[in-house]
Amino acid sequence: MCKTLIIEDNATFRQSLREILSNKFPSMLIGEAADGKEALQRIEDQLPDIIFMDIKLPGESGLKLTEKIKDMYPQIVIIILTSYNLPEYRDAAHQYGATHFLAKSSSTSNEIVELVESILSDMNQ
Repeated sequence: MCKTLIIEDNATFRQSLREILSNKFPSMLIGEAADGKEALQRIEDQLPDIIFMDIKLPGESGLKLTEKIKDMYPQIVIIILTSYNLPEYRDAAHQYGATHFLAKSSSTSNEIVELVESILSDMNQ
């Protein structure tokens, strides 16, 4: 069973992403966090397989948080999901250890689902 954590300060977006995932992957356990402190606690408690991470979070940036998480748990797949679809953000996301990068404004539900299906397929091999 796959465990996913959505780290996003926008509650509406967080809920929309949760609905997309729970509709397509009904057995997926989905947790949520609105900031870095809450995220680290949830990761420690639940050890997710996949994390959706916003770059702009209250307190610590999602990039720094990604780096921390990957240092502690290198096996976790981190997907940066941000409104800032710029090459420098994409490059920084990968430098900080993110596995994937998606732009909120241009990523469709189908693209998100296809990415998760691909990740799950890789995990099961």
